[in-house]
Amino acid sequence: MRIGIPDDGGPLVPATPATTARLVGLGYDVVVAAGAGSGAGFPDAAYQAAGAAVVPDAEAWSADVVAITRAPDALATPGPAGLRPGARGPDGLRIGAVLIAQIAPAARPDLVRALANRGVTALALDAVPRISRAQSLDVLSALSNVAGYRAVVEAAAEFGGMFSGQVTAAGTTPPANVFVIGAGVAGLAAIGAAGSLGAQVRAFDVRPEAAEQIESMGATVVRADDAAQQVSADGYASALTADQEAAALRAYAVEAAAADIVITTALVRGTAPTTITAEMVATMRPGSVIVDLAAPGGGNCELTVPGRRVVSDNGVVILGWTDLPDRMPRHTSELLGTAVANLVQLGTPGRDGRLVLDPEDVVVRGMTVAAGGEVLWPPPPVAVSAPTAPGGPGSVAAPDRTAPGSRHARPAAGGARPASPMVRNGLLALGGLLAVLAVAASPAEQAAHFTVLALAVVVGFYVISHVSHALHTPLMSQTNAISGIILVGGMLQIGSSDPVVTTLAVLASTVASINIFGGFLVTHRMLGMFRRGDAAEGSNR
Repeated sequence: MRIGIPDDGGPLVPATPATTARLVGLGYDVVVAAGAGSGAGFPDAAYQAAGAAVVPDAEAWSADVVAITRAPDALATPGPAGLRPGARGPDGLRIGAVLIAQIAPAARPDLVRALANRGVTALALDAVPRISRAQSLDVLSALSNVAGYRAVVEAAAEFGGMFSGQVTAAGTTPPANVFVIGAGVAGLAAIGAAGSLGAQVRAFDVRPEAAEQIESMGATVVRADDAAQQVSADGYASALTADQEAAALRAYAVEAAAADIVITTALVRGTAPTTITAEMVATMRPGSVIVDLAAPGGGNCELTVPGRRVVSDNGVVILGWTDLPDRMPRHTSELLGTAVANLVQLGTPGRDGRLVLDPEDVVVRGMTVAAGGEVLWPPPPVAVSAPTAPGGPGSVAAPDRTAPGSRHARPAAGGARPASPMVRNGLLALGGLLAVLAVAASPAEQAAHFTVLALAVVVGFYVISHVSHALHTPLMSQTNAISGIILVGGMLQIGSSDPVVTTLAVLASTVASINIFGGFLVTHRMLGMFRRGDAAEGSNR
């Protein structure tokens, strides 16, 4: 089969020379329209070196499988004999072709119907089911990451100062204050980018589970308990109640007044709620910048105009750009191309250059919005649990993780139910009683050792359970030091005349050695991620 990469007129391209080589390796003939990758910095010669043929645009549109960045606005309706030969652009899609693109099927039902009438099998890259197995196809998350990073770049270009504080002979300047609303993929990317530039970053999200993610990025969590929602089942925020919205707006007003940069990312199922009112903008300092990442959904700021730069009466700049990923075409094209290649690889199990779309595959079915002349949108809901499994009556297959932050209990194998809290508490009480009896029956010196061990376990549990993710690597170094102490103690006891003591000493020395050398190996690989050149590449392999 032939895969075509037309020139759809934008700076992005859904295949890079690297991903083109992957497609060729799967057995496909790849044709790329002349100049299709020029906007992203990929010359035609690079595609030819990867094994593709550079052809006129019309030939790319007429391929068996056509991949573009975004679906066209409209399609001509074919007559009884089909489209006339030589049709240009999207109208050159042949009947029965496979189209891979961002389609926005929920917002563009007319286009989905036109694709179905054409007999096109349409795969929407922006309709990937949010399950673990489909993460490598998740274009929306990838583009959100780019948009969050680019938002900080746009803010830095508009802001009249430096993000990091400076110490000079003439005096010092404070760092910029950045406030990020929303800690999803885009928000976390913005937090990371702003922090790397030296800004003081504060962030807020109505989802309580997002606080740990904000702290792990080095930002300060803004607390507004009255606005916090219950822990979400799917990792996404839902609409706020009136009281929660009022509490959130109060927090936004305080933070916006003190911020130099405000980046808003709040979207609830594609709709942008108001988070920055005109009154809040009026309290901000002249020269402050608001970057509204929710502009495609209408905007979080009341003064946002999608696609435009607006300056308020008091000199605050509001950016409502809707094309932030397009402003980083090379990186965005690499992410799009990787997702397309992953999708094609999923549909080519035989690596024989033939695309096989399994309608029973939940990933393929969720992305297929039109096929066989029928509209298949919306897809059936993704099942998170399966019917009775062969393991026995009442057994249930383990559910898939539907999104980051989701929580599903995995049932025990063979249909066994997890122990009830009463049973668990009873077992804990029995274990505690046996431990107390063992200590009471031991000599005084041995009882002191048991007491120290018990206190160490309790203290260690509470200390480690409250350590932030950002401190896990330093904590690992501390555990290496403790393992070193255990290793020395074990080696001193190996020569004991008591065989039990010798056996325990050997086991302790072995386990401590594994922990020490494993910890050093992991630390070495992590440090390699921050090195440049060949050393870093070797460490990451």
